[in-house]
Amino acid sequence: MSKFIQLNKRTGETKSQKKLAREQGRIPAVLYGVGKDTLNVEVNEKELLDTLKKNPRAILQAKTMDGEAMPIIVQHIQKNSLSAKILHIDFQHVNMSVNMDSKVTIHFAGEAIGVKSGGVLQVELYEVEVRCMPGVLPTSMEVDISKLDIGDQLLVSDLIFQDGIEVLTDPNAVMIQIKTVHEEVEEAVVTTA
Repeated sequence: MSKFIQLNKRTGETKSQKKLAREQGRIPAVLYGVGKDTLNVEVNEKELLDTLKKNPRAILQAKTMDGEAMPIIVQHIQKNSLSAKILHIDFQHVNMSVNMDSKVTIHFAGEAIGVKSGGVLQVELYEVEVRCMPGVLPTSMEVDISKLDIGDQLLVSDLIFQDGIEVLTDPNAVMIQIKTVHEEVEEAVVTTA
């Protein structure tokens, strides 16, 4: 479980009331889940951004207006396309006794031998989809790529997760590969033609 988030009753439903709430640092949100009533709420923007910066897929411990505490996740964030300011958030209640599908961010650590030899690092996937109990959901995974040479690649099937975590992403999907500079130039020519 991650940080505690306070969900407050939404102060207004009109467009102007929501705009005013955003200007005051409160983001309109909705909380829903199987077997739960849908609640229109708002959350403190600074508090939420601090939490999401550390782990955008964290299971948060939320407290509602009536004092009820519950585990939730951020299901969807709606942003302004120009300013990237958060306009609305969908929270989903998490049943801690049922498997859930989520994504795990992959962090690549080290400098590949192939890059040191003049190759180019090409990242295809930064995250994989998994299914597991919420209590064992990893926040992220670090993968050492220092042994990858030119021509090498890392597949999803090369990732090693703890027991109880099922990887849903295609195991043959390439996550990262080291190409020669010549291959990169050829691909650029083909795509621009």
